[in-house]
Amino acid sequence: MEYQTRIHGRGGQGVVTAAELLSVAAFLEGRHAQAFPTFGSERTGAPVVSFCRISDRPIRVREPITAPDTVIVQDATLLSRIDVLAGLRPHGQVLINSTRPAAELGVAGVAVPASEIALRHIGKPVPNAALLGAFCALTGVLSLESVQAAIRTLFPRPVAEANAAAAAEAHAWLKEAARA
Repeated sequence: MEYQTRIHGRGGQGVVTAAELLSVAAFLEGRHAQAFPTFGSERTGAPVVSFCRISDRPIRVREPITAPDTVIVQDATLLSRIDVLAGLRPHGQVLINSTRPAAELGVAGVAVPASEIALRHIGKPVPNAALLGAFCALTGVLSLESVQAAIRTLFPRPVAEANAAAAAEAHAWLKEAARA
């Protein structure tokens, strides 16, 4: 099994950290993983892309992901500026940070109000941890517990607990939305 995720966002939204957290969560589950970013102009607000591969075997390829299984969009304004869905596999999944439904944004995917969830828990609209909780609910590739453990590994305690709570809320939100 190899699962590829591409994450689009803007500088300052934790795009690179999101891929790193996915890879750490995969390691915690005994898998192989690789996470890396690409940058345009390195400044806050500039478009950023990061990648994460998760596999049951060692990963030898070191190139950007051009055929992702999942695309995570941390800033919905990028939908009209960049072809974030380029190369998405036929049964691939799209996860968008938005209060508007994905269909309203012109995308076949799932929207989660990750910035609002983050604001409640973290005090800042940084959507990465919340989106990773939703990613777990959407794909089942990683457990929420592994993502929360990765968060606790990377951040100091108060920040970690707030981000873990944001991930849990987004996970529950998506599970509930799927039932509706």
